[in-house]
Amino acid sequence: MVLSLVAAGIVMIACILCSKLSNKIGLPSLIIFIGLGMLFGSDGLVKIPFANYEFAQEVCSIALIFIMFYGGFGMRWSTARPIAVRATLLSTLGVIFTAGLTGVFCHYVLGFSWLEGLLLGSILGSTDAASVFSILRSKKLNLKYATAPLLEMESGSNDPCAYMLTIIILSIMEGTAASPAALLWLAVRQILFGLLGGFVLAYAASWFFKKFPFPDQGLDTIFVFAAAILGYALPSLIGGNGYLSVYIMGIVLGNGVMQERKNLINFFDAITGMMDMLLFFLLGLLSFPSRLPAVFLTALAVMLFMTFIGRPLTVTVLLAPFKARLSQIALVSWAGLRGAASIVFSILAVVSVAYTESDIFHITFCVVLLSIAFQGSLLPLMAKWFHMIDDRHNVLKTFTNYSEETPVQFFQIQIDASHPWKNQLVQNLHMIPKTLLVVVRRNGQNIAPKGNTLLLEGDRLVMIAEEYPDNDAILLHEVLLDESHPWAGQLLSEIEFRHKTLVVLIKREHVTIIPDGSTRLLGGDRLVLYHQS
Repeated sequence: MVLSLVAAGIVMIACILCSKLSNKIGLPSLIIFIGLGMLFGSDGLVKIPFANYEFAQEVCSIALIFIMFYGGFGMRWSTARPIAVRATLLSTLGVIFTAGLTGVFCHYVLGFSWLEGLLLGSILGSTDAASVFSILRSKKLNLKYATAPLLEMESGSNDPCAYMLTIIILSIMEGTAASPAALLWLAVRQILFGLLGGFVLAYAASWFFKKFPFPDQGLDTIFVFAAAILGYALPSLIGGNGYLSVYIMGIVLGNGVMQERKNLINFFDAITGMMDMLLFFLLGLLSFPSRLPAVFLTALAVMLFMTFIGRPLTVTVLLAPFKARLSQIALVSWAGLRGAASIVFSILAVVSVAYTESDIFHITFCVVLLSIAFQGSLLPLMAKWFHMIDDRHNVLKTFTNYSEETPVQFFQIQIDASHPWKNQLVQNLHMIPKTLLVVVRRNGQNIAPKGNTLLLEGDRLVMIAEEYPDNDAILLHEVLLDESHPWAGQLLSEIEFRHKTLVVLIKREHVTIIPDGSTRLLGGDRLVLYHQS
C-alpha cells in the first residue's frame, strides 16, 4: 500500500516535470505521459506487470467522464454558437465518414475483414481535444475564422459517436445484434437517451443550485462532481450514451449562471489534468512496446491514410457547403489528432467476446502515438504555413476560464427599491471614474447597456474596474453579532466605530450585503471590518 502510494506520487511528479520539458521542446505533453507509462510497464525499465484490460477499461472510462464533462463545461457557448452546425456535422457525420473510409482502406489495401476494418475505423473515428488544445494553449495560438472553437467543439463532442459506432460493430461481431431493426434501435437509444439525460440532469442540477444554495464553500464543487458522475451513469443504465449525456450536461452547467464558478473551474482544471495524466500513463502501462514493431507498418499506413486522405476528404465534403476557405479546411484536416479515447475504445474490442485476427489494441496505440507525434508536433508550423494564425487574439479566449492579461475585476450592484439608480437612464448615472457598466441582468437575461437603457428595480448590474495591483495586504477581520450585541438593531450611521474602521460587507444567512449608512444590523449578522492601523 505504502509503496504503491510512493510510486503514484513519483509518477505524477514525473508527469508534471516532463510536461514542462515537453513545452520547451515542442512535443505534446500527452505523448510524454504515454512514454512514461511504457517506461514503467512490463516491457519497460521498471517492469510493473500490468495486463488487466478490464480494470484499465473501467478506470479509463471514469477518467473520460470528467474529461468529457469539462470539455463541455469549458466551452464558451456564445463563441461556439456561430459554428455549432459545422462542428456538429464534423462530430457526427465526420466520424461516420472517417470510420467508413478507414474501414474500406483497411479491407482493400491492408487485407482486414470488413467488420474488423470498420471496427478499427470506428475506434479511430474521433479526434482528441486534449491533444489539440494542449498544443494551442502552450503555443498561445489563435486561429482565424473561428477555427479554434470549431476544433474545440468537434473534438470535444465526437467521442460519443465513435463510441456508439464501436458498440454497434462489436454487437454485430458478437452476434448480439439480431436484426437491422435492433441495430437501429441501439443507435437511436444511444442518441435519444444520451441527449435527454444530459439536458434533464443539467437543468435539474441548475434548479437545485438556485433553490438550495450551499452554505459551506466546497459543497457546490462536490455536488457538480457527483452530478457529472450521474450524468454518465444514469443514461448508461437505460442504454443511453453516457459520454454524450455528460458532455451536454457540461455545456449547460458551464454556460449557466452559477455561483462559485471560479472554484469549479479551478477544481475541474486540476481534476482533468490529473485524469489526463492517469489516462495516458495507464494506457502506456497497459501496452507492450515489444509488440509495436509487428504492427508498425499497418499503423503507419492507417495514420497516413487518415491524415492525408480520409480526414481531408471528410472535412472538405462537410465544410465546403459552408464556403469554408481552403486554408481552414486544410488546418482542420491536419488537426484531426487521434487520442486517448481511441485507445480506450480499443480496449472494448479486447474485452469483447468478438474474435479479431489483428492486434486492434496495439495498432490503435501505435496510430495514436504516430498521430500525436507527427501531426501534433507540426500543428503550429502548419497553422503558420496555411496562414491561419490570428495574432490579434489569444486562443485562451475560447475557454470560459480565460482571464484577460490586463488585471481587471468584475463586481455587481443590485438595484433594490431604495437604490438611487432605480428608474434612471444609464447616461444619467454618476459612476466612479474608471469603472464601466458591462451587463444588466434582468429576469435571467443579459442586456448590453446603452445610454438610453432604463434601470429597473431587481436589475443586477455587472461592473468592471481595474484590479488592485499592490502587493500590500489589506487585512480584514470578522465580527459575529448575537442578539445581545450593542450594535444589533442599529443603523450603521448611528454607530460610533473606532477611528478609521469601516464595515466593508455583511454576511446575513446566505446573502452578502454591501452596506451603507442606512443599513440596519441584525442579530446573527457577520460583519467584515477593515481597520487602518
